[in-house]
Amino acid sequence: MSAELALIGPILAAMLAAATPLLFAALGELVVEKSGVLNLGVEGMMLVGAVCGFAVAVQTGSSTLGFVAGAAAGAGMAALFGVLTLLLLANQVATGLALTLFGVGLSALIGQGFVGIPIADVPELYIPGLTDLPVIGKALFGQDALVYLALAAVPAVHWFLYATRKGLILRAVGENHAAAHALGYKVIRIRFLAVLFGGAMSGMAGAFLSLDYTPMWAEGISSGRGWIALALVVFATWKPGRVLLGAWLFGGVTIAQLHVQGLGIDIPSQLLSMLPYLATVVVLVVISRDVARIRLNAPASLGKVFHPDA
Repeated sequence: MSAELALIGPILAAMLAAATPLLFAALGELVVEKSGVLNLGVEGMMLVGAVCGFAVAVQTGSSTLGFVAGAAAGAGMAALFGVLTLLLLANQVATGLALTLFGVGLSALIGQGFVGIPIADVPELYIPGLTDLPVIGKALFGQDALVYLALAAVPAVHWFLYATRKGLILRAVGENHAAAHALGYKVIRIRFLAVLFGGAMSGMAGAFLSLDYTPMWAEGISSGRGWIALALVVFATWKPGRVLLGAWLFGGVTIAQLHVQGLGIDIPSQLLSMLPYLATVVVLVVISRDVARIRLNAPASLGKVFHPDA
């Protein structure tokens, strides 16, 4: 096997791992936005999920409990957002930004005693006959369970949104909350549950970062991935399958900049570190030029406050 061919497997495996937290967070936010709610606090929920998941895993020795704690912490942050925006009718954009700032500070406070503490790697799956395949075996069949869970979440979310009655109701609430309310659907409850789901997915994304992707806790470990996840939802035009493609694209860009540095190419490391975020800006600029397409796919009630007595 040539040296170039031998690199394909590790690069593919690294790309799938890099895309996993983006996939978790973006799918959660997609469901939230489909219900008509805009939560810009993804970055803050990821950070709180990361530190809480790491803390629980360190204290209990169980990465499974760590992932559960991360999801619960993200859902708790989302519940705070839901109370403020859905019950107290606070501005969704301002509240989401405040949630991110709150999550940054809270995660730094909680994580003070966990900096530099080592943690065991999450075990990878081994499927006899498949994991040992040359080139792609370990990349496709030797990842840990969270990578496959994130991949399975794509068809699961698509099925829920487009093949179930509850998914239809959620989309109806996102398109026209007044009409859905007139038909007797509990708009606030539906949106609150969607917000909780989005928070749990963001918390899971954060826990994946601290327990699996880089098994350690460091302040600001999400490194802006929450904002990239928000951009992914727009990039995917609110379609779960396109979120997967977008996550792989941004995951590939992240891995590419690492490999370019490893090859010793004379490009400033700071410029290479900018690549994932630069790609996000470029994609958003390109998409924003097609205003009609965005309006056609975006939920009509996205970001609009609903008052049952209005």
